[in-house]
Amino acid sequence: MRIGKKRITACLLSAALLLFTSMIPVQASTALEESIKQKQQAISDAQSEKKKIQSNISDIKSMVSQLQKSKKDLETYVAQLDGQLDDLENKIEDLKEEITAKKTEIEETKADIEQAQAVADQQYEDMKTRLRYLYRNGKGNGYLELLANAGSFADMLNQAGYVEQLSSYDSRKLEEYRQSVEYLELCKQTLEEEEDVLNTAQASLEKEQQAVNTLISEKEQQIVAYQGDISNKEAAIKEYEADISAQNATIAALEKAVAADKAKLEEENRLKYDGGMFQMPCPGYTRISDDYGNRMHPTLKVQKFHNGVDFAAPSGTAILAAYSGNVVAASYNSSMGNYVMIDHGDGLYTIYMHASKLYVSTGQSVSKGATIAAVGSTGRSTGPHLHFSVRSNGSYVSPWNYLK
Repeated sequence: MRIGKKRITACLLSAALLLFTSMIPVQASTALEESIKQKQQAISDAQSEKKKIQSNISDIKSMVSQLQKSKKDLETYVAQLDGQLDDLENKIEDLKEEITAKKTEIEETKADIEQAQAVADQQYEDMKTRLRYLYRNGKGNGYLELLANAGSFADMLNQAGYVEQLSSYDSRKLEEYRQSVEYLELCKQTLEEEEDVLNTAQASLEKEQQAVNTLISEKEQQIVAYQGDISNKEAAIKEYEADISAQNATIAALEKAVAADKAKLEEENRLKYDGGMFQMPCPGYTRISDDYGNRMHPTLKVQKFHNGVDFAAPSGTAILAAYSGNVVAASYNSSMGNYVMIDHGDGLYTIYMHASKLYVSTGQSVSKGATIAAVGSTGRSTGPHLHFSVRSNGSYVSPWNYLK
């Protein structure tokens, strides 16, 4: 069977390149050497990162077990559980940041691969062109004949002393190609490791979010079971009334403190409410799970006054300031959970309860629509929602008087 001259030449060129890259001395390009070291370190870092993520996954069964063991009363239990929820929320935020950063690193590595592949391909083509040039000008005939006439690959290696006759230029170019190929392979390995870390982080994020849901469900079951128990009915009603009374006392004390501070200021510098309408504190989530006014308490099964509007929204949803004002409280209370209270002037306040996160602090000025917290289920809450209240001159009023 006859084989075309071009095909034979291509085979010889490939064999020559393979042989050269295995026998030339290592004279590395400093920049490329450094890039290779960086990729090797990146692979090692990614492997460590994956192990760290895996080792930090929360043991939800152990957490629930410990909470049950330490539970003395409902108030203490709720406060302890909210502390666990806060830890989980922090882990979730860290994982989200890590996932975002890892996605950026993956895109950068993909760009590195494309660039390294282009460089390696160009170097390969340049070397083939160089060998063809040597062959056509009689400078490479001896070597190509050596390759063509060798009885076996072993014979070819035994006679490869001819390689030493290559110019330092050719040796250097072939070594650069070898390093480019090595760097390309490291880039691909880095991509695999980074994608593995990303998958691990995403799986961990799902587990942590499931853990949050488990703890919220655990709290809901305990609150409902306690308040729904016939033997505890009277005690539960008294506790509920005590909770509302404590809330009112806390809020009234804050209002009194603000009023005292305002009295020290000149009249022209005092915060004044300009009469504008509030915006919805959870835009996009307008379903009302419990409205303002008298209603049948869901677990106590008695008529009770509800001093705000409950907006049903997923945990983590942004809570916005309904109107501009000054933050007079950003704190935690076993009944209200994480809460924010904003003074809008002239005795008008808004209160935002049961948040998973607080993004403002006491004394801070906020503008209408600014993100102040995130929806959660802290305090006496049986599921993620925002309890939104409005007070005017020391009394609760309907939020609908001010909301658009």
